[in-house]
Amino acid sequence: MLAYSPGKPVPFLDENGKTLEGSISEKIHLNINGVEQGMFIKSKNAAHPVLLYLHGGMPDYFLTKKYHPGFEEYFTVVWWDQRGSGISCSADIPAESITLEQMISDTLELTNFLRRRFDKDKIYLMGHSGGTFIGIHAAARAPEFYFAYIGVAQMSNQLKSEKLAYDYMLEQFNENGNRRMVGKLLTVPVTMRDGIPDGYLAVRDMAMHSLGIGTTRDMRSVVTGIFLPSLQSREYTLREKINMWLGKSRSGVSILWDSMVGTDLTIQVPELELPVYFFEGIYDYTCSYTEAKAFFQKLKAPLKGFYTFEQSAHSPIFEEPEKTQRILRDDVLRGVINLADAL
Repeated sequence: MLAYSPGKPVPFLDENGKTLEGSISEKIHLNINGVEQGMFIKSKNAAHPVLLYLHGGMPDYFLTKKYHPGFEEYFTVVWWDQRGSGISCSADIPAESITLEQMISDTLELTNFLRRRFDKDKIYLMGHSGGTFIGIHAAARAPEFYFAYIGVAQMSNQLKSEKLAYDYMLEQFNENGNRRMVGKLLTVPVTMRDGIPDGYLAVRDMAMHSLGIGTTRDMRSVVTGIFLPSLQSREYTLREKINMWLGKSRSGVSILWDSMVGTDLTIQVPELELPVYFFEGIYDYTCSYTEAKAFFQKLKAPLKGFYTFEQSAHSPIFEEPEKTQRILRDDVLRGVINLADAL
């Protein structure tokens, strides 16, 4: 594992095996609001527009090796391990300091750093899953910093999303005769009145992945789908790989779970003063596809496009990378919605 974990960013190479001229492949740490935080910056042309990516429950940059989303073809993409997560994990960061307000502040601080470093008036902001909870607030707070906000598996009313997922899984397990999973779910009911039991969260991921409604449509196990790929990434050191999983449970975005579940974004963020794009997997029950669409239809924005990914669950940018690239290239970068769903 040590030999497979040099922890150095992989450069982009030309046809002669030399570093591609004008490209950038960096792994850096910055002091952001008093806390050292790390990120990977990747682009085949450093002059590209800048895209800041906000991960969800844990950093997922390591999945780019397997799924090839190809952002670096069109953007200088910043895969930021947010406060307390991944290469930003530290025992010195008190959990109580990880609040929504702090994460928004960190996002805006990093945004301004990137604007200065790459000499850009504005950048693009993309959030995925839990990252959308932070990203949409940052976009609402400072729309002048961003060309557009892109929500991937956008959160909306997460308590309702979990109730819809619970009902769907119970129905599916009943239909396919899985009495064991039915029994487990019946002991930990999710309700709009009483909320989400801890016991439900203990079986949720396994249940979702077994039905193809979790991280990706074809992922059946967190171990083979996420854990092993994280260990195989050569751009993280062994210590950073360990921290990635420590940070998932005790720090980072996961700390905001109660706040996420207790917030209805359709009420808290009814309007954005910049173009908005939602990328949604039709099989997503982690952050409900139907709730994301309902949020989108209520949301006021000068320009907005909703894109259904027919073969995807919770990670359409990884599951359907070619479609993602086409939308980014032909719609987002041009400030249009020609490829969006007709709603």
